[in-house]
Amino acid sequence: MTEAVAHVTGMLRPARIDERAFVLRYVQPGLVGLIDGTLSTLAPIFAAALLAGSHSALFVGLATALGAGISMGFSEALSDDGTQTGRGSAVARGLVTGAMTALGGIFHSLPFLIPDVNTALLVAAIVVALELTAISLIRSRFLHVSLRVSLLQVALGGAMIVAVGVVLGSA
Repeated sequence: MTEAVAHVTGMLRPARIDERAFVLRYVQPGLVGLIDGTLSTLAPIFAAALLAGSHSALFVGLATALGAGISMGFSEALSDDGTQTGRGSAVARGLVTGAMTALGGIFHSLPFLIPDVNTALLVAAIVVALELTAISLIRSRFLHVSLRVSLLQVALGGAMIVAVGVVLGSA
């Protein structure tokens, strides 16, 4: 019986280490990117939509998402080579962070392909809600944060940033 327990325990331990490494090397950098891309692009997109319409909001959103993706990718890759923290390859983390940052901003830019700005804003708000829900689910699954707390945290951040965009876009 003791050998069986030792065998099972030995099998479980590598899985825990692998999941921890996966979280440190891919989930956490991806989550940082997704959160930044989703949240940091909201104010410029919503301000551009209110000031200049859908066409401008689309291009401001795409430029912001791609620029933020490049910036966050470099920031992640240059901030930790992985040897001090055990977080793995700086290049891999930078690529993951950059790609997820860009995707986070691009998804809610695409509704501005719709020429009617009010419809585009409504669709963009729905996309943002879905993005924030996905972020909360990922945080709950991998970081063991309560789903309710995570939803509240990311919704509060999103609301604050949208408010900045609305205030500046209405000025």
